[in-house]
Amino acid sequence: MTEPGHIGAPLTRLDGRLKVTGQAKFTAEVPIDHLAYAVMIQSTIGAGRITRIDAREAEAADGVLAIITADNAMPLPEKGRAAFSPPAGRMLSLLQDYDVHYNGQPIGVAVADSFEQARYAASLVRYEYEAAPIDVDMEASLAKSYPYTRKILGRDPASTCRGDVSAALRQAAARLDVVYRTPVETHNPIEPHATIAMWEGDRLTVYDSTQFVYGVRRVLAKTLGISEEAVRVVSRFTGGAFGSKGAAWSHVPLAAMAAKHVGRPVKLVLTRRQMFGPVGARPHTVQHFEIAGGRDGQLTAMRHVTTSSTSKIEEWLEPSTLATRMLYRCDNQETSQHLVRLNTGTPTFNRAPGEASGTFALESAMDELAARLDIDPFELRLRNYAEEDPEEHKPWSSKSLRECYRVAAERFGWAKRPPNPRSMRDGDWLIGWGMATATYPMKRMPASAIARMTPDGLVEIRAATHEIGTGTITIMQQIAADALDLPIERVRFTHGDTDLPQNPISAGSMTATSTGSAVLVAARELREKLRQLGFDNPATARVTEAVEVRSESKPGKEREQYSMHAFGALFVEVAVDAELGMVRVRRAAGAYSGGRILNPKTARSQIIGGIVYGIGAALLEDTHIDRRSGRYVNAELDEYHLPVNADVPEIDVSFVEEDDPHVNPLGVKGLGEIGMTGVAGAIANAVYHATGVRVRDLPITLDKLL
Repeated sequence: MTEPGHIGAPLTRLDGRLKVTGQAKFTAEVPIDHLAYAVMIQSTIGAGRITRIDAREAEAADGVLAIITADNAMPLPEKGRAAFSPPAGRMLSLLQDYDVHYNGQPIGVAVADSFEQARYAASLVRYEYEAAPIDVDMEASLAKSYPYTRKILGRDPASTCRGDVSAALRQAAARLDVVYRTPVETHNPIEPHATIAMWEGDRLTVYDSTQFVYGVRRVLAKTLGISEEAVRVVSRFTGGAFGSKGAAWSHVPLAAMAAKHVGRPVKLVLTRRQMFGPVGARPHTVQHFEIAGGRDGQLTAMRHVTTSSTSKIEEWLEPSTLATRMLYRCDNQETSQHLVRLNTGTPTFNRAPGEASGTFALESAMDELAARLDIDPFELRLRNYAEEDPEEHKPWSSKSLRECYRVAAERFGWAKRPPNPRSMRDGDWLIGWGMATATYPMKRMPASAIARMTPDGLVEIRAATHEIGTGTITIMQQIAADALDLPIERVRFTHGDTDLPQNPISAGSMTATSTGSAVLVAARELREKLRQLGFDNPATARVTEAVEVRSESKPGKEREQYSMHAFGALFVEVAVDAELGMVRVRRAAGAYSGGRILNPKTARSQIIGGIVYGIGAALLEDTHIDRRSGRYVNAELDEYHLPVNADVPEIDVSFVEEDDPHVNPLGVKGLGEIGMTGVAGAIANAVYHATGVRVRDLPITLDKLL
């Protein structure tokens, strides 16, 4: 039996055995009787209008139950836009009109007795179009960009200004004026999006691969014109998400519409190719960066203007300037955000949205300025260390970045780095060392939980959060067991169902901060209720009937008083083939301060996963779109390149102890996304140190080095 005192213990994931033995049921595996299968049909033009649909051959094929198109789809409130309220409710394509906005847009659904029959039927539907000109080339469309003026996610201003940037740039001892670019990066979780929808009278049950069951319920209810109480959404396990499963995309209501149409439960699973376009991606960014400093290494000016791509049907912003505003001390700074509308699917959150793309530009610019000033890049960051949030002028709730720098630099051996590029070699390989700062804001939202002890002495914790592969089940049981002084074997965590207490989206690195706080409060209140019943020790309590408490935890005014961020430092070594330009990351060492570490083993895995994700962004990932047709041309894993074992070196992860009494009752900050921030910048800086070539356009491929 595991002894109490569970927070901080490196506990192996409690759902691990279920997953490796195949017992964990993901959405597409949920057994449903009398199931029909749906396949989504997509447009083959980049813009225009459908003029004719011929579904006769498809409808006559064996096993086909229905072909649903704009000709016969059920009418929806506000033409399917009743739930449109970004970011939770997106603009969906629900067969309510004949307009086409991008290549790959959902324009129909084939439903049959088997998946194979549905797929074949989908291929038989004939569409005729009136095509229109398309815009898919980001560079060619920059002249059409416009300023984004609304608040970012309802909180942060779209633009900021402090001091006199233009004057500071003119007077600087050294200055840089460059442009950094990041491509469209498409989420590719192992599990594709999947939905099963079934009606019982007017009540709808949906099994969905999602990060937000309550959000899906809200979207379905508004879209279909029914009450939220009539919709139940279940998501026991989600096989990776990274932001793409944060919103309900078109296939979710389409599955519900298909189930209503044929009068049977319907399963709709996207193919890998269908993951490109209809369910979001990190947008293209063009980041104009000006930075200046004095001979003493003090930053004197920064101007960061980001233009990101969005779709023709909806504004979506990649807030790449957020980290620039707060990471370093600089009295004169301007940031602004712009958008370009393209005939592509609407972008969405992708791991560390904004911070990942933005720190590539910021950390590359810091490195370039360090070279201009002939100052070690590590030293330049220390000289511009922000003792308070320079934008909001608030104290940090806690900040251990100096210690992160020290620990990571020592473990990496940075002191031995020769300053000049092309000064290290290993046979045919040029060796380079680079570093970057990592940061991500601490986010928290209201959450609730039930804690219930049954007469057999077991405690069940119930909360409608999600297990998206991050170890949520494990840390929630650790939190509850710790608060109750119980062996962890006596605690169960039930999750992923709108029949459970409401919780926020599992995104923004806020599941531990939000749901974790609610679980802690519920467990403490259950312990107090047991004490009132005469049981001072929950481990020996035996109640005659179940004892239950329901609790809520929500932020107070602490955000008004403090700036709350996690921080880290990453050092990497790359090897670049001197003749061929191939880049390999050889080793990485990072140190991170994320408040209280609930489970070092799962926390380390989160950081490693983020760094691997960053390696992909730096060296491999790039979604190609045909400029003539708007088609996603590398929409398969054989051509959309992701890091594999051979691309990933030994990654040394350390955590710096940090006590933060302000962020939440647990003192945690969340680690799911900070691991990706700074990675692309650190690798780009290392490549420059190895080769003397500065690559400002991701990914860093051999053609850019030769």
